[in-house]
Formats: sequence, structure tokens, C-alpha cells
Amino acid sequence: MKTTRNDAKAQELFKQHGGMLRTTQALALGIHPRTLYRLRDQGKIVQLTRGLYRLAGLPRLGNPDLATASAKIPSAIVCMISALSFHGITTQIPHAVDIALPRGSKQPRLDYPPLRVFRFTGKPFTEGVESHLLDGVAVRIYSPAKTVADCFRLRNRIGIDVAVEALRFCLERKKNDAAQLLRYARLCRVERVMMPYLEALQ
Repeated sequence: MKTTRNDAKAQELFKQHGGMLRTTQALALGIHPRTLYRLRDQGKIVQLTRGLYRLAGLPRLGNPDLATASAKIPSAIVCMISALSFHGITTQIPHAVDIALPRGSKQPRLDYPPLRVFRFTGKPFTEGVESHLLDGVAVRIYSPAKTVADCFRLRNRIGIDVAVEALRFCLERKKNDAAQLLRYARLCRVERVMMPYLEALQ
């Protein structure tokens, strides 16, 4: 009977937290590891990746990779190709979740999804962050204009063609005006690089 009560209480705690918990969160809420593993073995919760569980029977995740990465690594900010794809300003298909982390922070360990980590510092890390609720998880993602500026700043890693395409889509789809794009270009110190493309596209 106690086991049944513990299981029911654990499932209720999952529901109160959007249906998804990290192991450390579950333990902090008083869920015993045995209860967690029992619920997993009974198919009442699903292990998304190491240390991250979700209630079974919930609707399919709409953005499983972004939600999983953000739930497991709360300090991460979705950036680069993953952010471009989320905002609909690229033809590139992400093969990993691109995340920004502060320089010097610990390398995250995640079985799935695959990650590509970019290290940012200062205002290029903290500015231009939006919060989107995806599958019950608060996911931090750089805004379209900030992401375009980041792509120009890291053009040697992703290709100048990807950055220019994102800039064009950003303007065409009214994601941001030129003033916003220039603001982040200055912040990321790529104004001189981006300006000729911006003038040609307007």
C-alpha cells in the first residue's frame, strides 16, 4: 500500500512540474530513487535521456530535442542553426542542438539529443534571449536578430552563406527590422561585415 501511495505521489509531483523532471529535481522533491526506477520499469514514466524523465501518456513532444536539451541543461541558450530553424529563417536542417554556454562552464553530458556547444562571454551571451514554453519546458532561445549576428560572428564555423541566407529571410519575413539587426551586429562586433549584405538586401 505504501508503494502505491509513493507511486501516486511521485506521479502527481511530475504533473505539477509539467510532466518532466530531472533526477536531481525528483530527489529534491522527495521522490525516492527506487520509486523513480519502479515507475520507469512499469512504463509509467519514460526516460528521455540520462537523468531526465517524463510521464508516459502525455501528448507527443512537439520540439523534443529543444525541450530535452533545455530541461537537462537549464543554463543553455539555443543558438545558431537550431535557433535559425526554430525562427524559420534557414533552409539548414539541424543535425544537433546548438547551445550557447558561458565560457569556462562544464561540458554537458547528454546521451540524446546530440549537442554542438558554442562558448559565449559577456553581453553576447546574455543579450537577445527569448523564453518560449515548448512542451511544458521553458526554453531560452536567441532572438532572430541576435542569431543572425551570431552567425556572422561565427561565419568561419557555419559558413557565410548560412549567415547571409538568415539575414535575407529575417528581412523578408519581417522577423526584425534593420535597426534591430544593426544593434546586435554592433554588440557582436560584426557591423562592418554585415553592413554590405544588409544594404544590398534592403
